[in-house]
Amino acid sequence: MNKANLIGRLTKDPELRYLPETGTAMCRFTIAVDRGMSKDQKQKAEAAGKPTADFIGIIAWGKTAEFAAKYLTKGLQVGISGRIQTSSWVADDGSRRYGTDILAEQIHMIEWKNSQGNNDYGLEGFHPADNEDIPL
Repeated sequence: MNKANLIGRLTKDPELRYLPETGTAMCRFTIAVDRGMSKDQKQKAEAAGKPTADFIGIIAWGKTAEFAAKYLTKGLQVGISGRIQTSSWVADDGSRRYGTDILAEQIHMIEWKNSQGNNDYGLEGFHPADNEDIPL
């Protein structure tokens, strides 16, 4: 079984492109995933210059890629469900390089903010339910 579920914040805006041969949408972005340290552990690690988060590359294809490019922005917290994919290539200097990414199957919006900093994505008429709206 190859399944990965992560929650993290985008480190920069997603990059969308379309493959010239097929026109298929492909989007790349990176999320910072907190290592789950206690407050004291995190302060000690930061003071020692050690990382407190992992930076995970995400690749999305097709409609998922277009969704990511349209709605995700730097700093937004998202949940990613997908699978781990490894790759290797020969760099310009002739050395072999390796990479590991998550191939996104689902993207879950944990925060709903657009580029203006509000939660209006054209969902006219939609509003969260109040406690009074929920039947007993």
